[in-house]
Amino acid sequence: MVKYAVVKTGGKQYLVKENDELIVDRLVVKKGDKIDLETLATFEDEGKIDLGFPFLKEKLSATVLGNLKGDKIRISKFKSKVRYRRVTGFRPSLTRIKIGKI
Repeated sequence: MVKYAVVKTGGKQYLVKENDELIVDRLVVKKGDKIDLETLATFEDEGKIDLGFPFLKEKLSATVLGNLKGDKIRISKFKSKVRYRRVTGFRPSLTRIKIGKI
């Protein structure tokens, strides 16, 4: 019997199970800290489903494994016939978390 949960963080929703490692948008926390994530729903393989309106009362706990930077994204602008070209880059700041008990 595997138990799953749908959690929300950083304006995005993730489907997780126990002991999953997840990379989310940057959280302002230190390595090793415990955080609580908003739980939208939980369900099991057998078919039992708990839905929140909009959240469940129980929050899911997770441990912060560290902060990191994502891959570089290159953004280029180009206009034809006017010799206009611009290239910029962006590296997102991310946080790796490990899901605790559901």
